[in-house]
Amino acid sequence: MKDNNYKPRIIDNDVKRYLSAFGAVCIEGPKWCGKTWTSRHHSESEYLVGDPQNNFQNRQLAQLSPALILPGDTPRLIDEWQEVTSIWDAVRYEVDTRGKKGQFILTGSSTPKRKGILHSGVGRIGKLRMRPMTLYESGCSSGEVSLSELCEGKMIPKLTGDVDIRKLIDNIIRGGWPGNQDTPIESAALLPKEYIAGVIDDEVHRIDDIQRDKRKIELLLRSLARNESTTVTNSTILNDIKAVDDEELDKNTVSVYMDIFNRLFLTDNQLPFSTNIRSSVRVKQAEKRHFADPSLACALLGATPEKLLGDLNTLGFMFEALCERDLRIYAESFGAKLYHYQDYSNKEIDAVIELANGDWSAFEIKLGTNQIDSAAAQLIELKKSIEKEKNAIPPSVLCVICGMSNAAYQRPDGVYVVPITALKN
Repeated sequence: MKDNNYKPRIIDNDVKRYLSAFGAVCIEGPKWCGKTWTSRHHSESEYLVGDPQNNFQNRQLAQLSPALILPGDTPRLIDEWQEVTSIWDAVRYEVDTRGKKGQFILTGSSTPKRKGILHSGVGRIGKLRMRPMTLYESGCSSGEVSLSELCEGKMIPKLTGDVDIRKLIDNIIRGGWPGNQDTPIESAALLPKEYIAGVIDDEVHRIDDIQRDKRKIELLLRSLARNESTTVTNSTILNDIKAVDDEELDKNTVSVYMDIFNRLFLTDNQLPFSTNIRSSVRVKQAEKRHFADPSLACALLGATPEKLLGDLNTLGFMFEALCERDLRIYAESFGAKLYHYQDYSNKEIDAVIELANGDWSAFEIKLGTNQIDSAAAQLIELKKSIEKEKNAIPPSVLCVICGMSNAAYQRPDGVYVVPITALKN
């Protein structure tokens, strides 16, 4: 199953670790993010449920008797298991029967309702979330700065080279889709556009076999794109749709569609930072809105390189989404978690990375070097504010992630500056 052209992914180490701990591993994530390629790299045999050959014979056989598709060299890949949900229970039962680790790898690009699945698989099937490629994985980041070391206050200053803003824009529009990395930028926007079209025309219906209003789905997705990297509420989304598209949706419809987008791994929101040592009274409990990849928001907005270059405000939000996509993947690789911070006095932190031991680092994300001074001052002010609170633990590291910086360094005030094009996990 090994492919000599396989590009290593950050999730590879987790796949190995989970195979050594569980009887089966389920790798979930959006379509086209590389789940099958990565799973094949770690497998010795495979069964592709969605293979269209012979009138979808593989799917028919799995529906007839899931147990028939399980024999094979291990780890055995079963791709797109959610097409026949009874596979889950069959794998769980087979894992119990064999009593061995690393027997199966399941992949799924949507989360089916629990109907028809008898057992959660807890203790037998470990779950991993896979996302599109980071800049480091696609070769667009030099990887000269390690995020895990940075979060421990360790970084050697270095020149990292000039950054072309057009190259950054290309990375945003192209997205982290493995099959899109070598596509000329003139055509690269087609893949995320087709992704969105597939969601509207087919995926939303297939997730629970209920026909829904495609126009409403499109309106909601466009509103989410306009509000990418913000903490707007569902009520604000409703008002945005009415103001921009002169249409109305009710709150229940929005909630249902939001749940479907989440189950399709189309959205990947950033949770608010909150710990027991912080006062929840002063912290807004709002998620920051994100698509699985900023290229999807660009596709919905019809953003081209020229349009983004002429609209630096929108470009700033898309750049923030790009950075937070990468920060999440890097952080999770060493057991940390990504959040954002926003309190009722309007103090904000773009990204918070909390380590397993409770230490946390605060990151501001800025496209241009002319914004570094104000971002650093904002971080320092917020840290001082937190230090005044009773029993509060301030951030151990302050950092500005910058798009156009040509160096990674620590300022005299203690704030780090790191180009996103030099970062890795």
